[in-house]
Amino acid sequence: MINSNPRLDGRRTLITGASKGIGADIARAFAEAGAALVLSGRDGEALSAQAAQLASDYGVKAEVVVADLSDPEAPERLAAEAAAVFGGLDVLINNAGISHPEMVVDLTAELLDDVLNVNLRAPSLLAARVGAGMAAAGGGSIVTVASAAGLRALPEHYGYCISKAGLLMATKMLALELGPSGVRANSVCPTVVLTDMGQRVWLDHPDKAAPMLSRIPLGRFVQPHEVSDVVVWLASDAAAMVNGIDLSVDGGYSVS
Repeated sequence: MINSNPRLDGRRTLITGASKGIGADIARAFAEAGAALVLSGRDGEALSAQAAQLASDYGVKAEVVVADLSDPEAPERLAAEAAAVFGGLDVLINNAGISHPEMVVDLTAELLDDVLNVNLRAPSLLAARVGAGMAAAGGGSIVTVASAAGLRALPEHYGYCISKAGLLMATKMLALELGPSGVRANSVCPTVVLTDMGQRVWLDHPDKAAPMLSRIPLGRFVQPHEVSDVVVWLASDAAAMVNGIDLSVDGGYSVS
C-alpha cells in the first residue's frame, strides 16, 4: 500500500539552497513532515528568519549553517558543521544550484567553472562526505534536485546541462557504493518550476514560455510543492526500496 502522507519525524535533514525557491518549499514540506532541519545557504539573515518561522509553525527543530558553495572549501566544512548540529544526519537534500544561460559559442572558462563548482563539484563532495557518515551510522537518504536539463539538451544552457547530467551519474555512483551500507541516493528532475524567479523568467515572457510549454504533454509548468512532495517521499520509508533513480517531475517533457 502506498503511503500518501509519508512522515519524517525526527529525521535530521540538511537542505542546501534553503532560503528561497525550491529549497524553501522543500524545507516547508520537511518541517510539515516532522523532520529536524539544518538549513544552509548564503543568506544567514533570511535562513534564520525561515528557521524561526518553521519552528513556530510546525514545532520542529530548525537550525542554520551558512555556507557559500562556490567556495572550494565549503562542502567539506558544511558536511562537518551540519552533522555536528544534531549529532549526525539522516537525510541530505542537495538542492543549491546556479545558472548562467549562454550559447556554446559564448561560453567562457569563468562561467563554466562557476556553474560546475556550485552545481556539480559542491554537491558531489557534500554527498560523499555526508554519505560516508550515514554509511558509518547504518543508513540514510540522499536526494539531489537535478533537472530535466540533465536528461535533455536545453538551448542556451551549455554549462547548466553539463552540470545537471553529471549529478545524475553522481547519484548512481552513490547508490551503487553506499547502498550496501543502507544509504539510498536518488535524484528528481523537474522542468521549469514556478518559483518567484521561475514566474518572472517564464510566465512574464509568454513568447519564451510558449515553445517550452508546447513540449510538455500536460501543458503546464511545475508548482514548487510538486517537487517537494516527491522529495519528501524519496527521503521517507515509503521509498525504502527506491535507490539510484532519476525521477522526472516534468509533465512528460522528457518523453515528448
